[in-house]
Amino acid sequence: MQLTDLTWPRVQGLSKDIPVVIPVAALEQHGHHMPLFTDSLLLAEVISRVSGHFGDAVLFAPLQWLGNSHHHLDFSGTLSVSPRVYLDLLSGLAENFIHHGFRRIVFVNGHGGNDVPGRQSIFELRQTHRQRTDLLLLFATYWLLGTDGGQDARFEQQQMGHACEWETSMMLKLAPHLVGDYHAAKPVAFGNAFEPSSRAWVTQDRTEPGHIGAPHLASAEKGEWLFLKFARDVNALIQRVKAWDGRSWEG
Repeated sequence: MQLTDLTWPRVQGLSKDIPVVIPVAALEQHGHHMPLFTDSLLLAEVISRVSGHFGDAVLFAPLQWLGNSHHHLDFSGTLSVSPRVYLDLLSGLAENFIHHGFRRIVFVNGHGGNDVPGRQSIFELRQTHRQRTDLLLLFATYWLLGTDGGQDARFEQQQMGHACEWETSMMLKLAPHLVGDYHAAKPVAFGNAFEPSSRAWVTQDRTEPGHIGAPHLASAEKGEWLFLKFARDVNALIQRVKAWDGRSWEG
């Protein structure tokens, strides 16, 4: 059920135990071969594959395409809000739904840079509503939900990168006309020499062309496999939210 399709009386009449799903992504550079809207396009496809399974049992908000992408601002076309502003934006969206009476709110994220402010946002919200025992606030990045590592033997990459084998494969499946010469993109290694500490970085510290990973290994067939997997993982999360007993997560 899409929020954008409903009248306000219809929303008012919904059960407040219906999960509310808020997709959040970004508009930012994706190397020499991928469009700026990659994160939003891919997440929208995952959500589209999931939403049809739930009918009127889940309320889906429209995708929020503006994300925290300041680390990409050295690359033209990137649009971003600062981490603090983004955190407040997410908090405000959730507060709107809480004000309308909803109790189960799930952010599904499609951009790595949103993860830290997103988790901080729901942490702060929980402190604000600390007396509420019936409130479930979640922030989940779709490619981190699986328990199988997201892999099979056909993939070189063992994790999500940026304009990488995974994202390029998904875009080849979804909108191949938007993908440039990915075969010419040389691999850019993952990693942080300072691990397990966390280095403060901007994207140019890690990659000159703008991608991270091995996009030259992408294929539409891999993309479909990833879409199926990620849609299954998001579906399973929402099913758990629907089944929540209103008290304990394991209930």
